[in-house]
Amino acid sequence: MKKYSLLTVLIAIFCLPNLFYGQTSITVEETEDAPIISKHIYGHFAEHLGRSIYDGIYVGEDSEIPNKDGVRTDIIEALKDIQIPNLRWPGGCFADTYHWKDGIGPKEDRPSIVNAWWGGVTEDNSFGTHDFLNLCEELGAEPYLAANVGSGTVEEFTDWIQYVNHSEGSPMAELRKENGKEEPWNVKYWGVGNEMWGCGGNMTPEFYANLYRQYATFMTSWENENDLYRIASGANQDDYHWTEVLMRDIPKHLIEGVALHSYSFVEWQDKGSATDFNEEQYFSTMKTALWMQELIDKHTDIMDKYDPEKEIDLIVDEWGGWYEVEEETNPGFLYQQNTMRDAMIAGVTLNIFNNESDRVKMGNLAQTVNVLQAVALTDGADMLLTPTYHVLKMYTVHHDTKLLPVEFDSPEYTYEGESLPAISVSASKNDAGNVNISLVNIDAEKENKVEIDVDALDVDNMTAEILRSDELQDHNTFDDPEKIVVKEFKDFKLRTGTLEVTLPPFSVVVLKEK
Repeated sequence: MKKYSLLTVLIAIFCLPNLFYGQTSITVEETEDAPIISKHIYGHFAEHLGRSIYDGIYVGEDSEIPNKDGVRTDIIEALKDIQIPNLRWPGGCFADTYHWKDGIGPKEDRPSIVNAWWGGVTEDNSFGTHDFLNLCEELGAEPYLAANVGSGTVEEFTDWIQYVNHSEGSPMAELRKENGKEEPWNVKYWGVGNEMWGCGGNMTPEFYANLYRQYATFMTSWENENDLYRIASGANQDDYHWTEVLMRDIPKHLIEGVALHSYSFVEWQDKGSATDFNEEQYFSTMKTALWMQELIDKHTDIMDKYDPEKEIDLIVDEWGGWYEVEEETNPGFLYQQNTMRDAMIAGVTLNIFNNESDRVKMGNLAQTVNVLQAVALTDGADMLLTPTYHVLKMYTVHHDTKLLPVEFDSPEYTYEGESLPAISVSASKNDAGNVNISLVNIDAEKENKVEIDVDALDVDNMTAEILRSDELQDHNTFDDPEKIVVKEFKDFKLRTGTLEVTLPPFSVVVLKEK
């Protein structure tokens, strides 16, 4: 039998981590032409769907749950803490069945409708235009109104613009004043329909492009004619023909943004549990999440062909994880829990958006409360914050900062012969000159060591935070709402222009220069 000296054994043990995990070199540099990472990339989406609005955001003025004008104060405080930049409403599919005049005036006089898209429940319209726009004012967030094209009219659409944006002298402005709002809200962001290829009307792109041209022509805010930001209903994932037709057929003076929708899932027809999943299902979900990079690249290539000056923005106004609903809940309510898997989705997706911020100018996580990849869940008077919420709070350092391009070759996360890039990175520099770096390791088993060259950035002092847990399936519950929280991270060293960081499995780390 071959004998080994004690020294040999100790050396082997010391080197074992590097043998298994290796080390990844990342270069972060500053370039003059780098874009600004718009804070609107970190936007949200609240649809009249399940318990998103009613019970999630709005409980009514007479509720025993603490509220401001019917909106839960715990939700207001939570959204303020993540510096929510914009909020999209009222849908989603619901938008193209929503008639905004049903939601104004005395609440007791508002008509009810059936929400045919989501659970067949009765919608009493108690949360309407004033409630939503006043909430946005309270949050300091820009409202993004998705308007009805599928079952509405140009007149209805333009009346809504007049109602919320015209100061005085028009019938709609006077109606707004009668309903208690003297000054207009001056809403900038408008979606011209939603998913027109599907629930918005099952239209062809050629038909919708012509319809869009009609609607956009009549969109004006009178006093601020050039301030409206018109967003066309864009492609479903890899429908590149849809983007091609919109870019080809819509004149550039009629459009500011083109939307894109893409969700992360195990399999569309077999989405699996939000909490009871295995590594195979996790790997599949991360594969669809990372597909976002290819989708943006290919849609951007089409947009560049027609708009090389990048005057039209790409708006990813629906993204997030989608699983089966929780047991014993209405399947039409899309209520699901939120685990470390969702934190991984959020981290890698936001890094992609940051790195593509020359074209991607807005994103809207689906959805804010109690629906899909929510940042908060409610149960009566109780509320909890999800792992996704904590990622968004960690990433606030990137809002309206200058992108710092990164270069690296990621190690691989391998499962059953397939591989994905294990490491995701984005970096930025704020107005004070401080550098921020966000890192995600999606590997379910292995830690990854990274060495980041920041010598050209003159970085001299950094702090760090981490979001991680023991199991991928871990999640916050109403019995244990702080099982997963952001913690201080110390497993890094900064020496002579180089950051050495050890990333645990399925973790999100954000480093910030003091």
